[in-house]
Amino acid sequence: MTPRMPLSAHASATLVLGLPLVGSSLAQMALHVADTVMMGWYGVAPLAALVLGSSSFFILYVFGSGFAKAVLPLVAQARATGDEAQVRRDARMGLWLSAGFGALIYPVFWYSGPILRTLHQTEEVAALAEAYLRIAGLGMVPALWIAVLQSWLAALGRTQAVLWVTLVALGLNVALNWALIFGNWGAPELGVRGAAIATVLVQIAAMVILAAYATWLPALRPYRLFRRFWRMDGPALRGVFRLGWPIGLTGIAEGGMFEASAIMMGWVGTVELAAHGIALEAAAVAFMVHVGLSSAATIRVAGFAGARDARALRDAAGVALALSLVVALAVTAAFVIWPEAIIGLFVDQAKPGSSGILAFGVVLLAVAALFQLADAMQVMALGLLRGVQDTRVPMALAAVSYWGIGIPASYVLAFPLGYGGVGLWFGLTLGLVAAGGSLMLRFWLLAPKPGVAPEPSL
Repeated sequence: MTPRMPLSAHASATLVLGLPLVGSSLAQMALHVADTVMMGWYGVAPLAALVLGSSSFFILYVFGSGFAKAVLPLVAQARATGDEAQVRRDARMGLWLSAGFGALIYPVFWYSGPILRTLHQTEEVAALAEAYLRIAGLGMVPALWIAVLQSWLAALGRTQAVLWVTLVALGLNVALNWALIFGNWGAPELGVRGAAIATVLVQIAAMVILAAYATWLPALRPYRLFRRFWRMDGPALRGVFRLGWPIGLTGIAEGGMFEASAIMMGWVGTVELAAHGIALEAAAVAFMVHVGLSSAATIRVAGFAGARDARALRDAAGVALALSLVVALAVTAAFVIWPEAIIGLFVDQAKPGSSGILAFGVVLLAVAALFQLADAMQVMALGLLRGVQDTRVPMALAAVSYWGIGIPASYVLAFPLGYGGVGLWFGLTLGLVAAGGSLMLRFWLLAPKPGVAPEPSL
């Protein structure tokens, strides 16, 4: 019998994998923030177009990135069983599916103007957003390939490379934005088109760097990632597709709940909507930490599932949850103790209306403190379930929680019951609690028990 791994060793291994992924997630968020801030310096209409265009791109990206997220547990499990060929095949078919999705979805970007006008966007903003998306859409395939390569490298324990490439991309993005948006350093002044070009160039550069690293690093050469890249592998293609599309739809279900909450908060009032956006940004920073830990949990659980070590699998899951709990409690304390300071980071208090935003944002952070545990629980549970290759039932549970409970509860509490923006956030909390509780129960019922061999495919 294999000796039981100490819990401290599980914690150390999870942090070694997870901390670089946390940093990478935060750097990815910083990319979006940098684009928004720099376009805000350029003009109001271009900023609105960038926000609209980038959010539209992101929604489609979330769906397509499900294939990349599927690569993570598949490769981790293949690695645990010593199947180098399967490690290559799963990643290669993930790249195939990502390329196919990017090509199929591009017409949506090209004809985005009429779509946005149908959604009652102003002519100026719709035209600028279309110009942005026609260029940015060319980066969908590189962006998804980056996600696949990051998953592949992370599953092989190369999470620090993922972090460093993301940081390089952040620096390059800021420099190219400075040149192409504003016309600095002898470059043409392109405004929102410049932001799109900068994004695509950064995505291509990051993709090339990751591909070169995966190909030329001596420790990774035995996997021969791009060997016979043109050859389709039917079983691997079906495996990545089967696991990936529910992950994509789960992401859209969660993102859709928060998009719907923004629309409803706009019905409450402009000040409330501004405070809502700021409070969500603050909560998103904490969420990125859980995303990184969740990916680490996926890798470790998938590895132990491949090795058929039920005890280690359950211990690894428990330790990952404990680490996430510590983060959630720390964030909750910060939101309760320093709400004014946190909201104040996002508000120029010298401007008219800022006092109202600050006051309401403080109230929303108090509610956000309540849902920290639920938010951490649902993202960690999704990561653990992906580790045991369970994605379709979690997709259904998430959809019911977010759209069947969260959104209706938000509407009822905010409007018929008259609690306004605070009621809306309590509704979001109910949706997250339902998702976290049902998904966590699903994992612990599904996870193999010591002494009982796990199923080869769940």
